[in-house]
Amino acid sequence: MTAPRVGVLALQGDFREHLAVLRGLGAEARPVRRAEELQDIDGLVIPGGESTVMDKLSRAFGVAEPVKAAIAEGMPVYGTCAGLIMLADTVRDRIEGQQSFGGLDVVVRRNAFGTQLDSFETDLDIPELGEDPVHAVFIRAPIVEEIGAKARALAELEDGRVVAVEQGNLLGTSFHPEVTGDDRFHRYFLSKLG
Repeated sequence: MTAPRVGVLALQGDFREHLAVLRGLGAEARPVRRAEELQDIDGLVIPGGESTVMDKLSRAFGVAEPVKAAIAEGMPVYGTCAGLIMLADTVRDRIEGQQSFGGLDVVVRRNAFGTQLDSFETDLDIPELGEDPVHAVFIRAPIVEEIGAKARALAELEDGRVVAVEQGNLLGTSFHPEVTGDDRFHRYFLSKLG
């Protein structure tokens, strides 16, 4: 069986950490910066970072429209933090002119928890990933404020706010599993590439 070929959008943000986790799981992981690199992958990870910069760079590098097309054609895509914002159909508190790739039937709010100083960690129960809780790290994280009919929640904070969602081949988390040493979200994403 050949290793899954997974791209990590490498315009900005913590793409190196995702590449390391995916390679550790046996995937053929490679950075994606140009449209033609999307043709050689089975799935895409959109990392955390700054969604406004990611949006501008994706358009400047000519990858925004090809990524949107890949999502529409059913390519599995996993977005973490800013990546979740980039996958959301609707973004609240966005700067003027900011765009997302869309595809995920959710409404997210940028920087919902405040500044970098308001970053926090907590454990989440996510039945799809097993009995053990997932330790989640939130850094200037977005929150999912509304979930459309096509998407479903995978994880919520104790107060009920949604921080992980799934819709078919699309997966999004408000937090950063690539920094905790827990690779279950990446494994779950790779299972979608089958």
